[in-house]
Amino acid sequence: MSEKKPQIFTDVDVMADFIYDKMNNEIILGTQLALGKPNFILNALYNRAKRDPNVKFKIITALSPLPPKWGSDLERRMLEPIVDRIWGDCELLEYAKDVQSQTLPDNVIISEFFYKAGAYLSNTHMQQNYISSNYTHAARDIVDNGMNVAAALIAAQDVDGSLKYSVSSNADTAMDAVNLMKARALKDKKPTLAIGEINNNLPFMYGDAVSDPDFFDAVLEGANFQKTLFSVPKEAISTQDFMIGINASTLIKDDGTMQIGIGSIGDAIAHGIITRDKNNDDYKKLIQETKVYEKSKELIDEWGGIDKFDKGIYGSSEMLVDSFFDLYKAGIMRRRAFDDIDIQKIVSQGVTPKYKVSAKVIDALLENKAINTILTSKDFYKLKDYGIFKDEVLFESDKIINGSKSYSLDLSDEKNKKEICDNCLGDTLKKGFWIHGGFFIGPQKFYDSLNNLSEEERGLINMTSVLNVNQLYGNNDYSSEDLKVLQRKNARFLNTGLMVTLSGAAISDGLENGKVLSGVGGQYDFVAQSHALEDARGVIIIRSTRGSGDSLQSNVVCNYGHTTIPRHLRDLVVTEYGVANLRGKSDVDIMIEMIKIADSRFQDQLLEIGKKAGKIPKDYVLPEMYKNNFPEVLEAIIKPYKEKGLFPTFPFGTDFTDQEIVLGRSLRGVKAALGESKLSTLAKIIGKFFSSIPENAKPYLERMDLAEPKNFKEKFNQKVIITALEIDGTI
Repeated sequence: MSEKKPQIFTDVDVMADFIYDKMNNEIILGTQLALGKPNFILNALYNRAKRDPNVKFKIITALSPLPPKWGSDLERRMLEPIVDRIWGDCELLEYAKDVQSQTLPDNVIISEFFYKAGAYLSNTHMQQNYISSNYTHAARDIVDNGMNVAAALIAAQDVDGSLKYSVSSNADTAMDAVNLMKARALKDKKPTLAIGEINNNLPFMYGDAVSDPDFFDAVLEGANFQKTLFSVPKEAISTQDFMIGINASTLIKDDGTMQIGIGSIGDAIAHGIITRDKNNDDYKKLIQETKVYEKSKELIDEWGGIDKFDKGIYGSSEMLVDSFFDLYKAGIMRRRAFDDIDIQKIVSQGVTPKYKVSAKVIDALLENKAINTILTSKDFYKLKDYGIFKDEVLFESDKIINGSKSYSLDLSDEKNKKEICDNCLGDTLKKGFWIHGGFFIGPQKFYDSLNNLSEEERGLINMTSVLNVNQLYGNNDYSSEDLKVLQRKNARFLNTGLMVTLSGAAISDGLENGKVLSGVGGQYDFVAQSHALEDARGVIIIRSTRGSGDSLQSNVVCNYGHTTIPRHLRDLVVTEYGVANLRGKSDVDIMIEMIKIADSRFQDQLLEIGKKAGKIPKDYVLPEMYKNNFPEVLEAIIKPYKEKGLFPTFPFGTDFTDQEIVLGRSLRGVKAALGESKLSTLAKIIGKFFSSIPENAKPYLERMDLAEPKNFKEKFNQKVIITALEIDGTI
């Protein structure tokens, strides 16, 4: 008799012993990126490995999140109350703490395929054990590395009278990895385990994320494990990012598809789209003042738009970022995709305006040979499932019944077909999704919003595999290539990078010395997809510069010793100064396009490099309209719009208090001032020792617990805060 699955555990240490025993004390554990990790199980397994050097424990994953860590007393005073407030009783990953402090035991290996940007540049363990994979290959590569335990955070819920589990925030690779692992185990005759940890604070998400309980071998559950989910607070959006968002928003076509990522740039893109839809007059005025439309009129008219959205947008994105949800709340994610090729075809053919059901739907399905002339039970239940027939309509062996009336199954009989259409059709198509997403992580407010959705609304989101979202081919278990081509109409895949070369190559994940900054993730997948789809465009987004003062550098570079996206896959590049259209262009045109959207402080240097290399004619002169790419110019243009409230620092809300926002901004300002002129800034700080404390500085000093300093160090930090507030203009 087979063992009943899953085996339920309420003691995490007992579960850890069970897992080690099953795996003969050698575990290679694959677990989800970011939010989807079963932290209690991972901590129990890791702590046993720390106690027992005879066991071997390897984790293969991506993005092991921790709250921010302070490096000074001033940072502690700023961050400690924030960490306590936001992360509360969240179970933090013990191995991630030891990775950060570089104190992992010798019998433990942590191997990731995507890092928080810049987190491990000086960490030899992480640099040496990094796995570079396209996201679509992540599950395959983890299994190829010998994964014998697959672990996930899950939600549990009764669905139509049966208990179901959902991998929810990480449908991206969870089920694929388990299926690949089990297939490999049958071949190699080695034991494996699929394990889950239930936390019902995790929103129960539908779509391909849902499974029967016996998909898992063992599950941890209990009140002790219902802790706060790890969240990621919103970042402030700068003028630079706001303008990137405005420029990118002109490339989004109504009735189209979109993918964006997390962070301030993703939020700025969403805000740009909302501004275009909700404040269209101001939006059009702004893009005229920045000359974005003038510079790229033909591109925008053909591939994007500047008008309000009529039909709306659909999302196909490896990450369901919370800014997608803000777009949904704004009523812009109105376009629906259907996971049935016959239904999607009639939608794409325009048979169902605003997804309304009519007799034309039946005619189109018959014409497409999607249903039989004499309806079968399969035909009937498909029509009912998608809302084409009313819920109350019933099927019997030779007829359709609606109340006291019955109708023949023969649709070739025009009179009978008309009676069916007049009496049995529903109002609106069902089972349409406004997004297919692979994973999510975000602020606590986002999780609360998902939990507060009705079951019907949550059903409009399909959490699915990256094999479905990130590619068109090779995964018929999810959907066919033909279906995805129809769904992803007018797709715009927007991904951020660090730098772009004058030849159009993008650098997004690493440095030329081989050190890894983050990871490839799905960027290549979406770039490849944008070239495969006829009406799609791939957009690489960079800030034109990084650093400040003497350390200011251009992110448009001549060349670089590392590439994430090769030059032959170039398409569109966006900075705060405009859009470069590179696809199919010659080298001279590509270089000029890139220089046009570079910061003007670097344009002459870049032009000279191109001319010396013989790639740009020596007599070429950059047109005047592209020579005004300065941050202060953008600040002046956007200032009146900010004063109207159109571009707030946190347009989608924040976990920070007003005081913390001011303090954070001020401290960044004084840090920049120290970098530009250390002596004069220190002189300002020291000068404050001989003056009284400004009254309007006192609330900020109280927040930092520096109102009454107890020693010289605290007094110095107090003066740093006052100087920072003064430089910022707050006092």
